[in-house]
Amino acid sequence: MTVALMWEARAAEGRGPELLAWVRAQTLTPVPSRRETFSAPQDRVLVITWWDAPYDAELPELPDPDEGLALRAVHRWRFEAVA
Repeated sequence: MTVALMWEARAAEGRGPELLAWVRAQTLTPVPSRRETFSAPQDRVLVITWWDAPYDAELPELPDPDEGLALRAVHRWRFEAVA
């Protein structure tokens, strides 16, 4: 089964490039089978990781950014692939 974890944050005013650099520097162990990072207007950053695991598996997730770097709490979602 494939599980996708989504992590999304909005940077504090003027800190979009810093949030993007911070998230790119974060490592996960073990390493996911795939990882993609996206940016969007309003300094939003989205990371999707793919895992070969059951839906309820214990998987490493990206942490919350340092205090003051994000405008609001991080949003996290978990999805499973469907045929």
